[in-house]
Amino acid sequence: MSREIIAILRGVTPDEVQAIGEALLHAGIDRIEVPLNSPQPLKSIETLAEALGDRALIGAGTVLSARDVEDVQGAGGRLIVSPDCNPEVIDRTRALGLESWPGVATPTECLTALRHGANGLKLFPAFLVGTKGLSAIRAVLPPEVRTYAVGGVGPEAFAAWFAAGVTGFGMGTGLYRPGMTADQVRECAATITAAYDAARG
Repeated sequence: MSREIIAILRGVTPDEVQAIGEALLHAGIDRIEVPLNSPQPLKSIETLAEALGDRALIGAGTVLSARDVEDVQGAGGRLIVSPDCNPEVIDRTRALGLESWPGVATPTECLTALRHGANGLKLFPAFLVGTKGLSAIRAVLPPEVRTYAVGGVGPEAFAAWFAAGVTGFGMGTGLYRPGMTADQVRECAATITAAYDAARG
């Protein structure tokens, strides 16, 4: 079963990232981003891409410029996630054949991102948009558009977000915090995937 969950490994280091990536895959999460404000993020992305790239979609978060996009591609990343809707970033991402997931919180940002070719939308911060906000925005989006709720969404709220029309979730501190072992990440991931499956029905 493919789950629409992106693991956000903010603060991960290159020496631990492969074991953590393997733990996530073992628990059924096969989309992984390393935010670019992590220690040596490109090294971590390169390590994940080499070890897991045939089994997982690997990329970066907190991507703020076209140059960042190029650097991530050079490290083997294929997923570009941003906190904002920057047409320059989206354009460069799509020109390089990578997946673009810009951060959006308003209909204007959503539609701007889609006009520039975004693969999907990252609702951020999701706790500000809320499920009612998503329901309202969904009314003006093409029905096939994929949306991920990111920021302040825990497993207990998955069902409510699915009911509002969300496609999936980006999970950060609920899944990984600096200092956690691979075994701890595996346990958190198992809890999250179980809640996801239950909410999906």
